[in-house]
Formats: sequence, C-alpha cells, structure tokens
Amino acid sequence: MAGDRPGTSVNAWRPPVPGIAEVFHAHFTDYAYPAHTHDTWDLMILDDGSVDFALDRSRHGATGTATVLLLPPGVPHDGRTVTAAGFRKRNLYLDESVLPHRLTGRAVDAPILIDGPLRDRIHHLHVALRHPGDGFEAESRLSFVRERLRVHLDALRPRAPGREASRFAVALRELLDARTAAGVSLGEAASVLHADPTHLIRCFTRTYGLPPHAYLTGRRIERARRLLLDGHRPAEVAATVGFHDQAHLNRHFTRHVGTTPARYQRAGRDVPAPSFTKSRLL
Repeated sequence: MAGDRPGTSVNAWRPPVPGIAEVFHAHFTDYAYPAHTHDTWDLMILDDGSVDFALDRSRHGATGTATVLLLPPGVPHDGRTVTAAGFRKRNLYLDESVLPHRLTGRAVDAPILIDGPLRDRIHHLHVALRHPGDGFEAESRLSFVRERLRVHLDALRPRAPGREASRFAVALRELLDARTAAGVSLGEAASVLHADPTHLIRCFTRTYGLPPHAYLTGRRIERARRLLLDGHRPAEVAATVGFHDQAHLNRHFTRHVGTTPARYQRAGRDVPAPSFTKSRLL
C-alpha cells in the first residue's frame, strides 16, 4: 500500500494470535514521527537502512539486519529516517500477556538488542503471521520469541529508582486516560486537580517527556488504529476517539503513522503474500 510520501509503503493488520495486538510493516524514505507512547510493547526489526529515535529523552541509532528494537509501553519515543534511502521495518505490538509491564524499566536503558538468533525468530514469526491458517505455528514462534526476550530483560539490572513522578503529573495522566475520547480543557484539569495550569503542564512534561496535549493525541491515535483494523469507518472512528472530524483525524494520523486512516485500513484487508520461505521452528 502506498503512503502519502513518495517511496512510502505501509501494511498493518490484527492477527488472530493471542498476545499480538497489531502487525505493522513499513518502508519510509523521508519521515519523522512525533513523540508518543504505546500501551503495548513495540518489537521491531529492520530489513534495510537506518533509523534514529529517542526513548525517554535519550537518542539512539540502529542500523543493520541483525538489530532488534524493543520499546516498552508507556515510555515516550519518536523516530526518523537517517538517509535518503530511508528504512524498511517490521513491527509487532505485544500486549502484557507476552511481556509484563513490570519489565518496562529494564527495557528503557537498553532498547537495542544485537541478537541474530532472536532476529531470525522474529522474522519467521512475521512469515507465519501472513498466513491466517497458520495461527498455531505463529503462536509457537511467538513463544520462542518471548523466551529469548525474557533472557535479555532478565539479564539487565533493574533501573535505579529515580525521582518520583510528580503527583500532579500522575493525576493528570489518569484524568487524560479516563477521558481520552471526551477530552478535558486545561482550565478544567487545573480546577479538578487544584493546580496552576502552567505548573501542571510543566510537571507533566518533566515527568513523562512530552506535553499533555501530545500524550492525549497519541492515545487517540492508538485507539483509532485498533478501531480501523476492526473495520470501522474513518469518519466513525474520528468521532469515537475524540477528534473533531475526519480531517482532524487524518492530519494527526498521517503524522504519527505515515499514511492516512483509509489507506491504513485498506492495508489490513489485503495483506500481500510473503516473498520469503518458511523455516523450521528455532
């Protein structure tokens, strides 16, 4: 599926495999997406090119087909192309049944894993996921991927306790999570939390690494992706997740995902056949 930018292609779908919320394949040649968070683990492999990204305010670069990126849930990250050729990537969004959220702190400090066998396991899982009838094989391969990811995470030392998150930041995040679709004005949030509006924004940004409005937009985009893959019309999705109209959804969705909601949805209905061969379980 072609995206809005020359040389861009995106494919996304929700597989019938427990633990995998979404499969996302993309080729970006000139693209930078804004800081946002996911409520799932983002497991990514590169098929070509280089990517530059920030995670929890630390910048990283990844190159090469032996590279595996594991970005934890709830932690802000961005990303951008490095060269004119861009990069090709394959992502799996994994829920807590695969990796528990308690391991997030360990993953923040070491998001890049140089592990050829793990990369091979993820590749063969992607192959199986392109065949709806191969759900049992995909579950089996996911099990091997999870096993090796746990080896990496268990080997990392727990992150040293840092400054406690501001109580205002935590309270505002809970308010935004509870009112993702309805939204809340800054004045109302300040009134509910008994805080100065400017102080509230500063506390949130200092604690979570992005301003409240960017966090709320990212949460809405996350929900929109799920609804689109479930077959809901973009106009309906826009209203459901809290955007003013479909044009408002289109603008933010394209910035975050690299393609329009309609094209993203069509990709989920027409997953192309794989061009590589399957292999035995590792």
